[in-house]
Amino acid sequence: MAGAQHAWRAGIVLAFAIAAAAARAADTPQFAVPGAQSATAPVVGTLRVTLAMFLVLGALLALAWIMRRMRGGPSAGDSGLRVLSQVSLGARERAVLLRVGAQQILVGVAPGNVRMLHVLDSTAAVATEGGAGAASTAPADDSSRPSFKAILLRSLGK
Repeated sequence: MAGAQHAWRAGIVLAFAIAAAAARAADTPQFAVPGAQSATAPVVGTLRVTLAMFLVLGALLALAWIMRRMRGGPSAGDSGLRVLSQVSLGARERAVLLRVGAQQILVGVAPGNVRMLHVLDSTAAVATEGGAGAASTAPADDSSRPSFKAILLRSLGK
């Protein structure tokens, strides 16, 4: 009987040893066999990076749109310079009538070149911003005053 008990005890010890070895093997990662999560991990990582990139680009575009909208509004450093009217003279050239304080200045604008063409006197007509009409500080007789076209042609030497 002593031999049977000894064999039984040896079997129990061997079973515990096998169970302990199996528990340790389950805790260690298996490098030879890829797991189910390792195949999707790069896809999830790429998706997160792509989503973050679109989020940052969207924020930049929204900020640019807000800055463009705010630029059109009144600014703290408003210098009193205002564009009254502009006329296209060619594909990329134009004449611009500016109001600076009480004076009106006719400016020629071309790519890489801006020149003052004429300074109008203080009795000249003040054009509205929309360019629809003119409020005159001079007498009602408009035939004595030269037109915008005449002033432009004279300043261009034509």
